[in-house]
Amino acid sequence: MANVLHWQPSGRFDVWHDRAAFHFLTEASDQDAYLRVMDRALVPGGHAIIGTFALDGPTSCSGLPVARYDAALLSERLGSGYRLVRSLSHEHRTPWGSVQRFHFGLFQKV
Repeated sequence: MANVLHWQPSGRFDVWHDRAAFHFLTEASDQDAYLRVMDRALVPGGHAIIGTFALDGPTSCSGLPVARYDAALLSERLGSGYRLVRSLSHEHRTPWGSVQRFHFGLFQKV
């Protein structure tokens, strides 16, 4: 098992897909480390798909606090090296019948 904050990519990739990890990083230093790894892993012109809890989504998951985002906040966090291509809101129904709101952003590395 590896910690993404310390991962050293052995190559470069066209696509980075994060279904629900970034939102567990609530400290700016951890977010910065994650984004440095993602930037090293992606080729220029590559795409990052990042799924997080939406602004009106849960404040915690599995007992852990989470950070919540919309397109503007996630774009700001990724910075000028990434361009938002598409934003999507999604309502996930849990096995217990509750709804969790997610935001998915598709970004291109510029």
